Amino acid sequence: MVKIRLKRMGAHKKPFYRVVVADERVQRDGQPIEEIGYYNPLTDPATIKIDEEAAKKWLGNGAQPTDTVRALLKKAGIIE
Repeated sequence: MVKIRLKRMGAHKKPFYRVVVADERVQRDGQPIEEIGYYNPLTDPATIKIDEEAAKKWLGNGAQPTDTVRALLKKAGIIE
């Protein structure tokens, strides 16, 4: 199954995340199918940038977002 999930990047104790589309069998920081955005929780307020067109395309094709990504998509106004 294809999932939309977070890929952790950044230094020790300074994480930022890329929102990626990946097969659920691939490890967390493994090779994604496509990168569709990023999330930086360390800025105030947190920075969320997601390509709306790509996200809707993958959701339409049946990709399932994780709980965290679902919350980010709601904050970004991509899904209800």
